[in-house]
Amino acid sequence: MSVSPWKATRYDETYQATLISLERRHREDDTFSLADARRVLGDLYVQDGNNWVGRGELQDIVMQATIDAYECFIAGWEADDSSLSCS
Repeated sequence: MSVSPWKATRYDETYQATLISLERRHREDDTFSLADARRVLGDLYVQDGNNWVGRGELQDIVMQATIDAYECFIAGWEADDSSLSCS
């Protein structure tokens, strides 16, 4: 199955922006904890499952990219592995 260029571009932009934001927050906010990141991810799962109105294709892509970025970021933090590449 081929992904349209605009879909791949939007996914990549959202994924990278989310990772940059998470990494900056982790670096600069001493109060930001792994539990906070997990809590947001849990909320994202709930929001993703609450698609009863129908977000549309674009918002589905944004949601998936955001969830994927959180999952990768959390996995790296849990493993305390700065070499884990989420890019």
